[in-house]
Amino acid sequence: MRWTPHVTVAAVAERDGALLFVEEVVNGRFVLNQPAGHWEEGEGLVEAVKREVMEETGHTFEPEALVGVYRWTVPDRELTYLRFCFTGQVSDAPQTPILEGGILRALWLTPDEAKAEQQRLRSPMVMRCIEDYLAGRRYPLVLLNDLG
Repeated sequence: MRWTPHVTVAAVAERDGALLFVEEVVNGRFVLNQPAGHWEEGEGLVEAVKREVMEETGHTFEPEALVGVYRWTVPDRELTYLRFCFTGQVSDAPQTPILEGGILRALWLTPDEAKAEQQRLRSPMVMRCIEDYLAGRRYPLVLLNDLG
């Protein structure tokens, strides 16, 4: 069996001290996540994160920097995720209804509220992205070179 990581993108957007999250149902469990999803064939990473934010929240997203790249292997499963987490600005109001199945709603949580809900976070990558964002980690988008 060939090992293939699942490449995902995620967005950290802040407004008035709160961060944009989605509440979704995963395997019958109500979880919190940044707007995030799988990188699809034929698109760049920046395009992917813009698409995912639109599909999951209805907001347009303009990436400004990369917060980090994260690898996580799901315990007791042969499943590894490679997440590219971006930060940027979202539109003031949703531009479209939420399109993604399984998403219940978009919501804004302060970092303290997110920490209080830590047991509901979809994966450890969610809190790590928040911590790195709050620590000021920002890498220029020119770091990403799409030669495709």
